[in-house]
Amino acid sequence: MSEPVTLRGITWDHPRGYAPLLASADAYAQDHPVRITWDKRSLKDFGDADLREFAAAYDLLVIDHPHAGVAAASGALMPLDTLLAPGQLAAFAQDSLGPSFASYRFGGHPWALPVDAACQVAVHRPDLLPAEALPRTWEEVDALAEQLRTSGQFVGMALCPTDAMCSFLTLCAQNGARFADDASALASPACIEHSLRQLRTLAGVCHPDCLSCNPIAVLEAMSKGAPIAYAPMLFGYTNYARPGYRPHGLRFAAIPGASRALLGGAGLAVSAHCPHPSVAAAYAAFVCGSEFQKSGYVTAGGQPASLAAWENPQADASAGGFFTQTRTTIQQACVRPRAAYWPQFQEWLGERIHAFLLNRESPETTAAVILETHQICAQRGHP
Repeated sequence: MSEPVTLRGITWDHPRGYAPLLASADAYAQDHPVRITWDKRSLKDFGDADLREFAAAYDLLVIDHPHAGVAAASGALMPLDTLLAPGQLAAFAQDSLGPSFASYRFGGHPWALPVDAACQVAVHRPDLLPAEALPRTWEEVDALAEQLRTSGQFVGMALCPTDAMCSFLTLCAQNGARFADDASALASPACIEHSLRQLRTLAGVCHPDCLSCNPIAVLEAMSKGAPIAYAPMLFGYTNYARPGYRPHGLRFAAIPGASRALLGGAGLAVSAHCPHPSVAAAYAAFVCGSEFQKSGYVTAGGQPASLAAWENPQADASAGGFFTQTRTTIQQACVRPRAAYWPQFQEWLGERIHAFLLNRESPETTAAVILETHQICAQRGHP
């Protein structure tokens, strides 16, 4: 008997990111002579680290969709239309939740299969704030923050550099920006200035620790009893809606303004350095396929990208209603630019917006710097 093929994968360090992949490796090995091991990297590295470095060291990569342009330009990943049949890819496109599948397609090729779907959503603690009291506009968020403060409670947000950038882009999208993959303008100066003012207002009414928080930190705090009743805009995590996951169960909903929330999630890609690319692609198709997505993937704590999983009543019940609460928002989500310059630019953009919030800089000056830097980066292909 021949030795099993061994594949190494890299994902991100949260139970949602690694637990379902560990479960998939065990399930796949039952019927295939393939051994898959999974390592973890930080959430920041998932969004910002150089794709090429990880592709040189791993066979399978869980990636963020803005890296599709880097994949196309560098050759770091295998185009999946060279490994999977057209009918398979068409089935994934048909089963995609919103723009999840399309977000990994760039330059005429799919560079990953959607394995996890997410976007920015609102979250609340139902014991502190009932669903019928949730804000529907950003003005109502300000009013709610004032109301909560009178009883020693807060509105929360994830405003570390990465998530300040993401929330800024959601506000830009709601204010009329249409992000493009070419070197066209990011958004109009007026749109950027208005969005910066909105974000500063939100930061000003939130819990004072929010400028150092990512979504996991906010959700952990809320679910463990911190006096944060509501967060209007952060990436949703099904785990915190699941019964018994934390002392306080959370419920999710659409962000104020309802649509144009920034798409998150993750895709599963095959490295161009993988010595067994067809084997790796077959495993990826198994993990991302609707049958495993709506069963073992959800059971292990995952947040699937399969529409069939999100529409499955049993899966939704096990996830505390998370899929019902957020499906429409993800279906209407907006996709970030995916050109090769974008991942490094968005890392710079997060630091710049964070500095704007910390230092009370002028929205006009900050907008001008953002637009100028974006133009330079798009023309050069890097910051």
